[in-house]
Amino acid sequence: MILVDSSVWIDYFHGASTPQADILHRLFAHETLAIGDLILTSLTIVEIGGRDIAIQAAMNFRTLRGLGVTVRKTIDTLIATRCLKNGLKLLHDDRDFDPFVKHLGLQVVG
Repeated sequence: MILVDSSVWIDYFHGASTPQADILHRLFAHETLAIGDLILTSLTIVEIGGRDIAIQAAMNFRTLRGLGVTVRKTIDTLIATRCLKNGLKLLHDDRDFDPFVKHLGLQVVG
């Protein structure tokens, strides 16, 4: 496992071509990467799971199945359900969220 410092994450997400950002890009496919808890202090953490969300996610999954839609990833169902429950908009690049937008009212950015 490799702990990646915020200085490298910042360069990576800004698209900066630094030796460390390039190494990080290569490591994604081969290593387990970690981010320190203190780095997350600048972000709001949203709990994705929990009993209530799991139950609602199962209901959402069954609703979509009843409409002929199969969601491929459980985590996407949980993320979409959390957003729906808390009125959060979702920024994504994953077509698996499209049924949640179309049939369940998930709001997205972009």
